[in-house]
Amino acid sequence: MARASGGIWIYLLTASLATQPAAAADEVAAADRLTRADFRHERASREARHVADWVVHSADNHAGDHHGLPFVIVDKKDAKVFVFNSHGRLLGAAPALLGAAWGDVAVPGIGERELSDIRAEEKTTPAGRFVAVLGGNMRGEDVLWVDYAGAVSMHRVLTTNPKERRLQRLATPTPLDNRISYGCINIPAAFYEGVVRPAFTGTHGIVYVLPETRPAREVFASYDVWQKHARLLLLAASQAD
Repeated sequence: MARASGGIWIYLLTASLATQPAAAADEVAAADRLTRADFRHERASREARHVADWVVHSADNHAGDHHGLPFVIVDKKDAKVFVFNSHGRLLGAAPALLGAAWGDVAVPGIGERELSDIRAEEKTTPAGRFVAVLGGNMRGEDVLWVDYAGAVSMHRVLTTNPKERRLQRLATPTPLDNRISYGCINIPAAFYEGVVRPAFTGTHGIVYVLPETRPAREVFASYDVWQKHARLLLLAASQAD
């Protein structure tokens, strides 16, 4: 017999509390609102929601003084970027162009090499957790540095080579044609200027680049928030008996 999904277990456990004191159910509902990312009405993959919920629930985006930081989820499989404020509320989402090569690991020292020396299979956007900050690049433009040592940044889409059709690639509904860069994350200029730059102005933040060759849980040591809530529901039920 197949095991019930996380959502079904939450439903069943909540139903079991229907005859218990309302305070217990209210406590669980309040905890759920406070410990999940708010994607509003934006479509997102299961992996993106898993990591964003874990970030909020675990406070992984908090600095040493417990001050929350803005954070970004980069979903390479869907070629999409989600920007959240420090409390996990979505500020905006947009398509992205990513490294042309499939893979999650950057070649050591690639940030020190000339672009002309980088082979096709080395053009990856590395997965992982990165402390990001606004800064300048060699073209004199402001960018969000994701991995400065690896020369990976998030910036306005480049249109200097018309043959690459980067604007057209961003506009298509499929992520299949969004792999074109050397590893940097290209996003619409209006999204960079209206969402990314304001979110990171005067502060640093965290960028979570989701992997495409292994589960996100292995990369971030993350957990399913619904399982935590299931245990809370069971505890509330036992205390109400």
